[in-house]
Amino acid sequence: MRAYALRRLALLVPTLLGISLLAFGLANLTPGDPAETYLRRVLDQQPTPAQVAETREELGLNRPFMIQYLDWVGHAVRGDFGVSYSTRRPVVEEIGRRIPFTLELALPAAILALVIAIPVGVISAVYRNRLPDQVVRVCSLAGASVPSFWLALLLIGFFAVKFSLVPVAGRQGPASILLPVFALALTPTAILARFTRSAMLETLGEDYVRTARAKGLPGWLVVGRHALRNSLIPVITAFGTTLGHLLVGAVVIESIFIWPGLGKLAIDAILQRDYPMIQALVLYSGAVFVAINLLIDLSYTLLDPRIRLGDPGEGET
Repeated sequence: MRAYALRRLALLVPTLLGISLLAFGLANLTPGDPAETYLRRVLDQQPTPAQVAETREELGLNRPFMIQYLDWVGHAVRGDFGVSYSTRRPVVEEIGRRIPFTLELALPAAILALVIAIPVGVISAVYRNRLPDQVVRVCSLAGASVPSFWLALLLIGFFAVKFSLVPVAGRQGPASILLPVFALALTPTAILARFTRSAMLETLGEDYVRTARAKGLPGWLVVGRHALRNSLIPVITAFGTTLGHLLVGAVVIESIFIWPGLGKLAIDAILQRDYPMIQALVLYSGAVFVAINLLIDLSYTLLDPRIRLGDPGEGET
């Protein structure tokens, strides 16, 4: 276990380097001149060719690509991602200021999805091909198929506009979090419920589950203690991917509800060609997914003792 964890941690370095190269390269391949974009923000007018050339010299944009990249990585390691072209503030400060707002939506949505999906998926598997299972399957299919932007607009029109129960958009007190959280949680809930049902059906057909039932153990004990725990690995894997998407910012939902999180920041940065912000957000997103995948891999041994994460000679499976 410890050796496996150390190997995975060692792999983080080349993985993050690859992500950083991708982030820096894609930002530089986008159309437009970063120096000209930066000057338009500063001067609020069309810069002259001489001003553009001078700014390119100051920003180091006239140097070879790899020199620019190595310089950017060197500063990024120290937590310096440059200054935002749009806000003219350090990129790290802007991202740090937006992360709490994204967490306000991401964590409740993730918890809500998990709390609803697992019991619903278990019930669907236990009552396979009966009425509860059919209801769950129809609802989960509908939930996974509904576009998040359409659901968000429907919720706004019904609860905010027609009945005025919650604010239409923006961060205006505790009530303003309800609609975006529900809109964010619907699709993950449907997907996780389907994963839970599929994993439970497979586990309920295992020999040790049939043996436990043959011994006369109560049904709830067989399902909860024996079957559910061994079914959680694919569910937790899917949950980790969902959590990663939520933590890097729900672009569509945050834009519709004008929520000042990372998703809204990313959209604004793309529209304004804020290259330093785009590069930092791509690297942040990659780091979040890498970290979550590492934690999920390390959690497998806690969920299923039959799995051993070690050297091949130590019984790794």
